[in-house]
Amino acid sequence: MTARPTGRFAHREDGLYLMFDRLFTSPIDDVWASLSRAGGLAGWIGTFTGSPETGAVKFRLDEQGAEWEYVSIHHCVPPKRFTVDIGEGDAARHLILHLVDSAGLTTLTFGQRLHSAADAAVVGAHWDYYFDRLVAAREGKPMPHRAHYAHYAEHYSELIVPRKASEQAH
Repeated sequence: MTARPTGRFAHREDGLYLMFDRLFTSPIDDVWASLSRAGGLAGWIGTFTGSPETGAVKFRLDEQGAEWEYVSIHHCVPPKRFTVDIGEGDAARHLILHLVDSAGLTTLTFGQRLHSAADAAVVGAHWDYYFDRLVAAREGKPMPHRAHYAHYAEHYSELIVPRKASEQAH
């Protein structure tokens, strides 16, 4: 379990993202399986049904009352990266995932595009919680309790949005 919030803001061509990094002492293919296969997802976040190869996928978060949501897979290069939208219309969440391996270590960089910086108060605690669940599932440790992350909202609501590179030049 992370002792503190880990997300940071980053500007990308298509908007403002809340980004997270995690380091794993596992090969990239093993970490990819935890992020892209139904059996790997089931241990920490939820499940999906359908065929990722065709893009016909629905996802359901492993929470009481969670609904199935459509997933649009925009880009996928196993075992390195993918971009998806979960949900539909204005409510869709645009997610990016990138894996890099080096000397038996795999770094996961994940981001969710935000509609506004204020969204970070909810999104940040959500992803810190779920990525800690991913680490716990992979290491065979007890799952963290969601209540631990409630106070993270304050940190994320106070994060400063960095200036865009184009703004810094002026």
